[in-house]
Amino acid sequence: MNVTRDDIIGLSGLTEEEVAAIAEHEHIPDVAAAALGNYLMKKAGGPSALRLMIVDDIKAALAKNDDEHAAHLFMALRHLHETTDSIP
Repeated sequence: MNVTRDDIIGLSGLTEEEVAAIAEHEHIPDVAAAALGNYLMKKAGGPSALRLMIVDDIKAALAKNDDEHAAHLFMALRHLHETTDSIP
């Protein structure tokens, strides 16, 4: 049995968009981003760190006038905020 990229992302507890934002911010492959995201979600202050990563990515997209990408990242940020609102 092979474990796929989608399996790993699914096990991370994050959405594909959230994992992609982490990968973009950290310049790492999606699989590594899924592992990092999973780790951070369980660490004190981790969810806040993930939110800041996505905010940085949004700022970078806006600086490049890439409004479509910024909007996509904003939706990932919104989902992360909604699902981790009570987690620091």
